[in-house]
Amino acid sequence: MKLNNLKPAAGSTHSRRRIGRGPGSGLGGTSTRGHKGAKARSGYKRKIGFEGGQMPLQRRVPKGGFKNINHKEYLAVNLSTLQAIAEKNNLTKIGIAELKAAGFTNGKELVKILGKGELKVKVDVEANAFSKTAEEAIKAVGGNTTII
Repeated sequence: MKLNNLKPAAGSTHSRRRIGRGPGSGLGGTSTRGHKGAKARSGYKRKIGFEGGQMPLQRRVPKGGFKNINHKEYLAVNLSTLQAIAEKNNLTKIGIAELKAAGFTNGKELVKILGKGELKVKVDVEANAFSKTAEEAIKAVGGNTTII
């Protein structure tokens, strides 16, 4: 067996329909378009989503929701994370640069400190936003919060 001898299995291939090539082909005359109407004319183009005059799906289904243009997406960092960073690197001040060095942010994201976990070390924290519980917990230990 050689590559130039390969052939498809018998009956597995079919020649395509040659529409509009005269009456002898059986597909001449109207060329499978039927009689009259818009679909029989040259240049006919069906509108996307057109359902024959029936109300189209994209108009039947109700619209919902909206996109708030003033929405800000924050990266959440918990107190437990701050505790771990402070212990590991022996820090007293944690800002965006320290979080970036620890691999928690890429430096471009807005950071919000949340109150999950426990903070035992006195730390000064710089971030874009703080939750009330996080701010209280940081100040309870003797640290300061600074909004950038």
